[in-house]
Amino acid sequence: MARGWESKAVELQEADAATVSAAQRERLTPQQVAARQQKEGLMLARKRILQQLQAARSPNHRLVLEKALAELDARLAPPGPGAGLRSGGAPDV
Repeated sequence: MARGWESKAVELQEADAATVSAAQRERLTPQQVAARQQKEGLMLARKRILQQLQAARSPNHRLVLEKALAELDARLAPPGPGAGLRSGGAPDV
């Protein structure tokens, strides 16, 4: 028998509660909390753009969505060894 949306909602709430209690045990700094929240926001934005891209029919709209997706992917990528440096090796100001 298929599960109803109520049982799925309860399951999601339990998963969220487990995540929250795990996060409370970590005792993150305010900077770590902000970084985590920013990453979660970017991941949600990426998911939304992927959904829009699947439904997009206009080539121009698809192009805009693909550029937005590439930008989000760049922002989500872990910083490399030269992060914060310009192409000439000088630090970004």
